[in-house]
Amino acid sequence: MEKTGLIFFPAFDWAISPTHPEREERLLYTRDQIFEEGIIDHPKIIEYKPRLAEEIDIQRVHFCVPDIKSQTTTAHLISAGSTLKLADALMSGEIHNGFALVRPPGHHAMRVVHGNRGFCNINNEAILVGYLRTKYKIKKVAIVDTDVHHGDGTQDIFYHDPDVLFISFHQDGRTLYPGSGFVEEAGGPGAYLTTINIPLPPGTGDKGLLKVWREIIKPALEAFQPEIIINSAGQDNHFTDPLANMKVSAQGYAQLTAELKPHLAVLEGGYAIETALPYVNLGILLALAQEDFSWVKEPGCHSGQLAQSQEVDRYVDKIIQYWQSKLAGKRPDKEQLFGPDKKYVRQRSIYYDTDQIHEHQTETVEYCPDCPGLYTVSSQAAKHSGKNYKIWGLSIPYNACPSCVQKGYDLWEKPGSLPGYHFLYLQDKSRDVYLTGK
Repeated sequence: MEKTGLIFFPAFDWAISPTHPEREERLLYTRDQIFEEGIIDHPKIIEYKPRLAEEIDIQRVHFCVPDIKSQTTTAHLISAGSTLKLADALMSGEIHNGFALVRPPGHHAMRVVHGNRGFCNINNEAILVGYLRTKYKIKKVAIVDTDVHHGDGTQDIFYHDPDVLFISFHQDGRTLYPGSGFVEEAGGPGAYLTTINIPLPPGTGDKGLLKVWREIIKPALEAFQPEIIINSAGQDNHFTDPLANMKVSAQGYAQLTAELKPHLAVLEGGYAIETALPYVNLGILLALAQEDFSWVKEPGCHSGQLAQSQEVDRYVDKIIQYWQSKLAGKRPDKEQLFGPDKKYVRQRSIYYDTDQIHEHQTETVEYCPDCPGLYTVSSQAAKHSGKNYKIWGLSIPYNACPSCVQKGYDLWEKPGSLPGYHFLYLQDKSRDVYLTGK
């Protein structure tokens, strides 16, 4: 009998504020619902106790400024560690799939972390990917983000990684935080079209959700052939969510899960604490366990509530046509994408809405014909507290060629060429070595 692993962690001791939407009640109503329906005693469900992520798990993903302890609490380490506990159970064959019903969430946390943004400090799914790659030598991973908000943090972390396919469908960034996730954001020059953004108009419901799954996401996954599929299981596309404007039901989420068949699902957003989360989570869990979910129905759910307008139908069709054409077309040559300088440089400003931090960042990726190339980032943040840091980070990719590894260490060992920084960070993912300097 195939088993589904489950971890609950409501994080009683972590909250942004007592009345903030991101609070422990998000999971307590779900747990009550699952107990009430007797699902927790189902022979296919195994509940695990969470564990803490270790510092090295976070170092594989983030440059935490000034350090990891400053940017995390025990709750963050347990939330991330819960995904790793399920990964071990999956890889050992104890479970067929798993659902980490945990908080704090993580998909808005980027590679560089100066504070909390979008309720996130560290990225649970990215930490999970790093763990699977390092411990189990998994090469190709797909992350499908079903949160109503664009998973900009996850996108940032894997934007230059050709072995991670990141797909996000979300309410159009012109109408909702974080204001990103447009179709033009399709991956860096060394990982072009391994980022697929599907911005959907307000009012999209089950019909549109399942259509983009079947006509864009499913074919993209089949072409990429990942060894592991991770679902960033945000639930704020629900028609009752107070922070968004979509029309998805618990049935829509459950049907998507049944067809997506993720190996691991990790809770992200969803703030209709009583009217959505208990039912959506129940539907997802039943779908993972390959049990009947047709009876799951939230209060107030009727066909009129979920109906899409013809305008939404037309917009969804337009997005589908765009991606079908893009993915079927000839992909540009990698060297051509890097341009004559053989170097990709991007400057941007990043706002941390929760902690009111303004960050200016310059990232550089050097062209290499044999691997994704060296990644460097220079970042300076202005905090309302007045305590500002300027940092520089170097990342050597997992599958770096020997030449890039040597080049990376040559650069790291010449600190005199990097004046004016408070902290320097090295990620050598090829050897699982992580260093910090001043």
